[in-house]
Amino acid sequence: MKEQGRKMMEFSKQVLQKVSFDKLLFKKELIKARRWVGQHDQLILKAWCLATFGHVYKDVIIEVFEKSMRA
Repeated sequence: MKEQGRKMMEFSKQVLQKVSFDKLLFKKELIKARRWVGQHDQLILKAWCLATFGHVYKDVIIEVFEKSMRA
């Protein structure tokens, strides 16, 4: 992962952790994060999201990443 990509990934993780109390905010920020990271990094972000928030937001995570994988 390039330095810029690594920074965006870490920033995205921080933001998602901060907004994880609210489903709509979480989804909004996850959509943004998905756009910021490259295609390969989207798989890493998805895996991290499922491992970290899957017990609460699995449906949201799957929905957001299904749209990105088809696009």
